[in-house]
Amino acid sequence: MNTIYFDNAATTPIIPEVISVVTTSMGTNFGNPSSIHKIGRTAKSAVETVRKTIAKCLQVSSSEIIFTAGGSEADNLILRNAVVNLGVQTIISSKIEHHAVLHTIAQLKKDFGIQVLDVHVDAFGQVDYSHLVHLLASTDTKVLVSLMYINNEIGTLLDMKKVGSLCEQHGALFHSDTVQGVAHFKMNLKETPIDFMVASAHKFHGPKGVGFAYVKKGFGIAPILHGGEQEKGARAGTENVHAIIGMGKALELGCDQIDEETAYIQSLKSYFIAALNSNFEGIAYNGNSDDASKTSHIILNVRFPKNYAMLLFNLDLKGIAASGGSACQSGSSKGSHVLNEILAPEDAAKTSVRFSFSKLNTTAEIDTVIEVLKGIL
Repeated sequence: MNTIYFDNAATTPIIPEVISVVTTSMGTNFGNPSSIHKIGRTAKSAVETVRKTIAKCLQVSSSEIIFTAGGSEADNLILRNAVVNLGVQTIISSKIEHHAVLHTIAQLKKDFGIQVLDVHVDAFGQVDYSHLVHLLASTDTKVLVSLMYINNEIGTLLDMKKVGSLCEQHGALFHSDTVQGVAHFKMNLKETPIDFMVASAHKFHGPKGVGFAYVKKGFGIAPILHGGEQEKGARAGTENVHAIIGMGKALELGCDQIDEETAYIQSLKSYFIAALNSNFEGIAYNGNSDDASKTSHIILNVRFPKNYAMLLFNLDLKGIAASGGSACQSGSSKGSHVLNEILAPEDAAKTSVRFSFSKLNTTAEIDTVIEVLKGIL
């Protein structure tokens, strides 16, 4: 039985080009980047080359990139520093953020007594920008706004330039979890007023366990991991050289091929939507995820007309991988915190499935999924 993988928002398959550079590095580049001899310097040079690759893709300085073990660590590093070292006393966020942000903010509130304000979102997961302005104007403390670029469950897009401009106007800092956007959307941070953002390699066909934080020049970052002076003192621990090299290759390919890949993946998503609409009655799409102008081309969150308790299980039995929400909360009996926030209770009780696509998927796979769904439903 062939496996059909439609859970790319959870993680993406590592592509051959990335496997090749990682394998080569593991066989030849074993030095510690902190060592001063030639073998160490070779490893250090490889790490710094990737830092420059990332900086070029995002239009920032390489000194503004800090390597981490992934997006969650990068979010923690930024949010904790904002409170502990940058004097932030109020964080404005939303109830539909990734748990890497929600749980970190909750812990900071518990530890430091900061004020946490939630900006309103509508039934489609869109931020109420007028309410954001109201919140920014309502406090005289130092503020950080933390809003994700692309919601990982429903694909809703944030207008980062607009939010960044509003933050500038009100003297607030702006952090965005951009994990679902890096290498999939063009991001020119030179033209976007943003102070902090994060990425995770496994979301764009790179290795797991490696990512980075972007920290705008001028902000000192104290480590949350102690024991060494790596990453200019921002993160202790020997760099994961091979994974960093793999991330660099994946990002380079993603940035170079972004236009053609976007067009192809959007065509897959549109094909899937048309097939669902033609074959099933009562289908709905959470968060306007069927609207190409408002959501990511990668994510389609489908709400079926009633509760099919075993739908994901039955899809899995047929070799089809999809998700009921974020992979980070698999096994949770509470369901999706995003859907519970934006949907009426009767709709939240219905079965929703997140299908998410990559350049490796095909229309033939979609045809198979449609036929399987017909049999199950």
